[in-house]
Amino acid sequence: MMELTEQEAIEWIHSRLKFGSRPGLDRILAILAALDHPEKKITTIHIAGTNGKGSTVSYLKSFLMELGLNVGTFTSPYIESFNERMSINHQAIPGEKLSALTQKVKTIVEELDKDEHLAGATEFEIITAMGFLYFYEENVDVAVIEVGLGGLLDCTNVINPILTGITTIGLDHQDILGESLAEIAFQKAGIIKEKVPLVTGVIDPEALVVIEQIAKEKQAPIEHYNQDYQAHYLHRQQPWGECFNYQDTDGVLKHLVTPLLGHHQVENAAMAIRLFKTYCQLQQIPFQDKWIIKGLAQTFWPARMEKISDEPLIVLDGAHNLHAMKRLVENLQEFKNYRKYILFSALQTKDVFGMLDALLAVPNTKIIVSSFEHPKSILMTEKIEQYAPDKLTVVSLWQFGLAEILENMEDNDMLLITGSLYFVSEVRQLLLNEIENK
Repeated sequence: MMELTEQEAIEWIHSRLKFGSRPGLDRILAILAALDHPEKKITTIHIAGTNGKGSTVSYLKSFLMELGLNVGTFTSPYIESFNERMSINHQAIPGEKLSALTQKVKTIVEELDKDEHLAGATEFEIITAMGFLYFYEENVDVAVIEVGLGGLLDCTNVINPILTGITTIGLDHQDILGESLAEIAFQKAGIIKEKVPLVTGVIDPEALVVIEQIAKEKQAPIEHYNQDYQAHYLHRQQPWGECFNYQDTDGVLKHLVTPLLGHHQVENAAMAIRLFKTYCQLQQIPFQDKWIIKGLAQTFWPARMEKISDEPLIVLDGAHNLHAMKRLVENLQEFKNYRKYILFSALQTKDVFGMLDALLAVPNTKIIVSSFEHPKSILMTEKIEQYAPDKLTVVSLWQFGLAEILENMEDNDMLLITGSLYFVSEVRQLLLNEIENK
């Protein structure tokens, strides 16, 4: 059998996109059974939530690395390269390792495709199985696993974690997860396991009551934001970041600094601190404040209020649903002295007009809307063109919109690229290449 190249491996994985998103665990369990269940042989922490998962995972990874641990992370979507979806200690999986794992899993999937009940394994199921196998083969001490979609029927929900977390609950993926916050919370709460500690973030009461009920049924101890632990926002940290105090029953950690911008990042950091302290308790590791201070400083999460240029000021934020967009608009209040150019695109499956409404409420702003290379990218319809003609311009190619903005920008202007994370990462690549070549 010919060995796959890295490019061939990624192309084969992407070829399974045609099977879409198919909730259910039968196919992933069949793949994992053929691999001798690597997911059962690793220590895992499982994180669900509408927004904030990625940042929370990133903070938590940094804290765990301060213990000298080998830490695996499984996240999505990727920003710079496909390989970063499965990483160990900040390092994305090497190409040759990705090829070897793909070869193993491809053989299994092609065999399963002959069975009508197990045929059609999706891209996400395949990379999830590969992630578990990679972490097992590389002997990680702990793997932090981010849920793909929902929780209950998400294919990551085959693990028996030592700790779980639910960051936020917002209205997203309603076509799959349900129309109300309560229905979505029920799906997210599917990751709660019998007697396994759960940490929750800033969650609406309607959703929290569902999570608490399921935690009670599973006898899972639950720690709440603003009850068992909390963060007190202090001020913006210069040149970029936030300063805050963290408090729980052990006392206060004062003047902590996160390099990630936004009030919500303080909440995400606080939740990650609580998860980390709970991990230390479970492993009987005496906690030290320095791990938090150093871990925060090491945290990096691209395309989340990420500044990639000072002159002109260019910020990227993958606010890919209405919940995230509202948080972004709150963060923009800190930039009220700037005239803002916003380059926006999103997926058709999102509340596009709700997101545009949130951006249109920002004063002193010019918004350019475009589409991008993705099968579900929004189309430049007349409805979008006529939505707010005085504040909103439509361009067929985002590259034209970007060039026009950069040409017109002056000293006190700011460019924000936002919307779908797929879109933001596409623009990010181009801008970083241009900055490097200057």
